[in-house]
Amino acid sequence: MRIIIGGAGYVGRSIVDYLSQADNDIIVVDTDKEKLEMLAKEFDVQTLQGSISHPGVMEKAGAKNADILIAVTTNDEVNLVACQVAYTLFQVPKKIAKVDSEYFLNPLWNTLYSDRNLPVDLVISPDVEIAEAILNLLKIPGTTAVFPLVNDKLYLIGFKCGASCMLQNVEINEIKKSYNSPIIHIIRDNKSFFVKANETVQLNDEVFVLVEKEKIFDTLHDFGIITNPAENLVIFGGNAISYYLAHILEKDDTISNCKIIEGNTQIATDLAANLNYTQIIRGEMLSDVILDEAEIKNADMSVAVTENDKDNLLTSLIARKSGVGHTISLVNSRAFDNLIDDKGDNIIVERSLVTTSAMLQDLRKAKINNAYCLRRGMGEVWEVRIDNDSLNVGKNISEIGLPDKCRISAIYRQNKIIYPSEKDQIEEGDILIVFVLPQAMRKAEEIFRI
Repeated sequence: MRIIIGGAGYVGRSIVDYLSQADNDIIVVDTDKEKLEMLAKEFDVQTLQGSISHPGVMEKAGAKNADILIAVTTNDEVNLVACQVAYTLFQVPKKIAKVDSEYFLNPLWNTLYSDRNLPVDLVISPDVEIAEAILNLLKIPGTTAVFPLVNDKLYLIGFKCGASCMLQNVEINEIKKSYNSPIIHIIRDNKSFFVKANETVQLNDEVFVLVEKEKIFDTLHDFGIITNPAENLVIFGGNAISYYLAHILEKDDTISNCKIIEGNTQIATDLAANLNYTQIIRGEMLSDVILDEAEIKNADMSVAVTENDKDNLLTSLIARKSGVGHTISLVNSRAFDNLIDDKGDNIIVERSLVTTSAMLQDLRKAKINNAYCLRRGMGEVWEVRIDNDSLNVGKNISEIGLPDKCRISAIYRQNKIIYPSEKDQIEEGDILIVFVLPQAMRKAEEIFRI
């Protein structure tokens, strides 16, 4: 697949990070030569200096043969114009634009995005997507991943099997007998695999279960995962992500006390002017005085969302040593993983996974309602819809030709979860929950394309 990415900043880099793992032909366009050089050193991609919205630059980037344009510069207008140029002059099939301005995102202007007006197939706001992902983790403490599916009726949740987890050394078939939500996937020692009946759960496994929304906390309790509510939250870094988090939490009684620490005076002032009940603390995040002012020792949870990975990981480490029970760190790269353990109470949120998950429905050539990246190189989970024209209707699962690295882990049918066997038949209207490892991506796309 030939992909043109406009923008070599944090968002562009995170997209390159994920898409370069597959067999994609990627070219990155940006006006900043230094950013392009840094990107080319780290990833096997082509680069081109120039503005992605200029027709001549897009022609040099090979837009005539491109499958997708992803415009993610820091300028909304440039991204939208780039999509228009890609559509009008080069007939690029898929156009994705990053839009951050609340004016462009206002639901009142949804009709703006159409072939007759601005031909954008998908509008994404990475900061909003990241904030939403963090909010899900805040609302369900003890989880490492929270993926809403089927219009929020189902949730795929992940959690670590720690020292207190009652699942250690228990076989999967025994777990299925005891719990309504059996384990359907495991990540262990940076390897992602489908569970077998005689497989045992081991210490530090990250296990995934599919559960109905109203049964999430009961399910976690059954598995021995502590889910004490977080009342006091400290956020490190003042930006669009922290603003969105605080703005939502002010309307929600989940968090009763929220503080944001930010060193920049203007940013801190702007946050204070736009938030009503959130305490804004201006000062150095690593300062003992500032941390005391934020009452870090009384916090139940901390979230670090600056643009600097080391700052996020270090502040989370300090928060843990100060007694904070749960920490969340936003990272652009896993290069500093050794600074903090990614366990059930120390969560690392990767910008690339969240950002790319928001685009998977348009990136994959399959009838997908929703999709998420599990972890870097660990595969994806797809919510696949079965329409009346699907070639898979009426077939048993064993008959549709799934590759070894792809599995239908559950079927949502008539408001019920089915954990199918190879003999189960696929019916019109089914929603399939499909796990796809990288090696099976192309074959799975072919199977679920129609």
